[in-house]
Amino acid sequence: MTYDIRTSRPQDFALFGEIENAAGALFADAGMPEIAAHEPTDLEFIEAAARTGAVLVATADDTPTGFILSAPLDRAMHIFELSVHPLHGRNGLGRRLVEAVCAHAANDGFPAVTLSTFRDLPWNGPFYRSCGFRELERHEWTPALLLAHYREEDLGLPLNRRCFMRKDL
Repeated sequence: MTYDIRTSRPQDFALFGEIENAAGALFADAGMPEIAAHEPTDLEFIEAAARTGAVLVATADDTPTGFILSAPLDRAMHIFELSVHPLHGRNGLGRRLVEAVCAHAANDGFPAVTLSTFRDLPWNGPFYRSCGFRELERHEWTPALLLAHYREEDLGLPLNRRCFMRKDL
């Protein structure tokens, strides 16, 4: 199957929840059913990211199979969500989406891309390290990252397993 990466279109957004839910099942398989049960990203947030950042999709026959949501946060482009439907996983789509966001951010003059993730799950921290991201020490967190940390705490995420990462462009 041939996959393409392109900028999302508003009609793509309706498919993101299904992709995110399917990808979330991996968390249940990893013993984190509470993460798998989270509601998908809401349409209002997706639309805001599309207006201010980059919302890109991986497609097969022009049908979305994965997506990445990014938008400015402090002085960096921040990845808020990366999901690839498991039926299309292990084809390099996640990496291609991350590379595309990094290229978009560099073209827009951002010095870095940041994200928050689970440091220990193979498709999270180790994956992003393989893409050139490094874990940020707490003293490196920006005010917005600190607020994001508080939000993750409010959501009940296991903070001892979470980290912020950054890739300088």
